[in-house]
Amino acid sequence: MYESLFAHIRKFVPLSKEEEEILHSTLRYKKVRKKEFLLKEKEVCTANHFVLKGCFRMYFTQENGVEQIIQFAIENWWITDFQSLDWQQPSHYYIQAVETSEIAILDRRVTAEVCDLIPKLDRYFRLIVQRAFAASQQNLLFIYTFSGEERYHHFNEAFPEFVQRVPQYMVASYLGFTPEFVSKIKSRRTGDGKPPIS
Repeated sequence: MYESLFAHIRKFVPLSKEEEEILHSTLRYKKVRKKEFLLKEKEVCTANHFVLKGCFRMYFTQENGVEQIIQFAIENWWITDFQSLDWQQPSHYYIQAVETSEIAILDRRVTAEVCDLIPKLDRYFRLIVQRAFAASQQNLLFIYTFSGEERYHHFNEAFPEFVQRVPQYMVASYLGFTPEFVSKIKSRRTGDGKPPIS
């Protein structure tokens, strides 16, 4: 059931059979329906979620009611609200399944215990968080230095699996512009050749 998670961990740290059994005993499995929420705004996040199968989005709602997506997660990605999880304060975010999915859940209440039993997991999670933080920094760089069209093409090239699986309006939300802007970019090759306004 959790082989893809164990395989992912082994890319960073080795795990013995005994350690896999210990970790297995602390995890929870859940099948998540399309559009079902793992977390809603004002709830306190209680777990970290590893995507075994499917796709999720993490977003907040602006004052005008517009949803702003800040993260997607597909197979072999973790997704959680780290601030709410760590500080045990109400979340500002929603985490929702984009398609029917399956996840491994590592509850906050058992995380410290399992990391004490398997110290290598501390290194694994540190590396995962470092990579997530680096990706977040790179995304900010793209926002401030790339035009809208450049961000769209970069996202297409770097993450083709998301473009194929995620609705266009969600891709637009993640990149910070409207679905109409995405349509203009897509139609450029058959249009007048003028770049859309970013």
